[in-house]
Amino acid sequence: MKPRPTSGNKSIFPGANLSLSRALPCLCMMLVAASAHAAETDPLKVAVIGGLDMTGFWPQMEAIIEESVQIEIETVLASPKEQVVPAFISGEADVLLMHGGDEAFALEAQGYAEALRTWGYNEFVFVGPADDPADLRAASSGAEAMRRLQESGAPLISFRDVASQQIIRRLLDSAGLYPRDITLINDTAGRQQEILLQAARDRAYVIVGHIPVAFNRMRGDGTAIVLQGDPAMRRGYVVLQPGPRHPASAAARASAEKLADFLVSDAGQEALRSIQSNGGQWLLDRRAGSALIQFDARPGAGTGESRRANRR
Repeated sequence: MKPRPTSGNKSIFPGANLSLSRALPCLCMMLVAASAHAAETDPLKVAVIGGLDMTGFWPQMEAIIEESVQIEIETVLASPKEQVVPAFISGEADVLLMHGGDEAFALEAQGYAEALRTWGYNEFVFVGPADDPADLRAASSGAEAMRRLQESGAPLISFRDVASQQIIRRLLDSAGLYPRDITLINDTAGRQQEILLQAARDRAYVIVGHIPVAFNRMRGDGTAIVLQGDPAMRRGYVVLQPGPRHPASAAARASAEKLADFLVSDAGQEALRSIQSNGGQWLLDRRAGSALIQFDARPGAGTGESRRANRR
């Protein structure tokens, strides 16, 4: 009897080496296919700025997008920009929905995001003493509110929020005023969310986002919203898709494109307009940005003809 092999490279089963060598390529192909299928079915990881979730808007829009474009979405984070931006850079999120601004522009410039697309707007409001000494409730616009602040001498806080600063400048320009024409006081709040405490203490006015006031993320006893609804007091939301430096998979990039396309599509904009949550409509569609273009639209304004005329 031949001794039974116990070592060496040969199989103890005749023909096993040949069969295994033939099976390995098939096995590898099956594993690759299974991996690809898993990647295709992984949910799209989305991070949103906190206000979108706080209002109840995003959960409804998420469900509409999933149904409309047949992708699965997992909202991994709904927080301030200090948290959602790092999550997007690291790949914890494949898509980021936030306000347009320096951070969003930098993410695109550094290759973490593709070109930005604006898909909606939110509103800013004047908050001030509930008894409203400058009578801003009677103003028809933010520009008129600035003129009333000039006439009354009531203070306006130069709030550290970038959007608030931009809106102050825009309203002053519209009113034909300069910062020196109104009583601007420094923001001395310890945290942004405490700015209404300062407004109450100093009996001052301040321009802030409507959402954090309405949902009690900003509080100040004795203060109230005194002016809202001015189209010039809005800020845009953008959708950030993964750029070349982002670690998103090919499948995630394809799903991100579908999500972004839907948000700016006619169907997506109609869905946005239809969403009512927690007592109101907190997001405005893309058309809401028209009032933010305040340059001279007369024929010839800003053209080469005008520049030549200015050189004469």
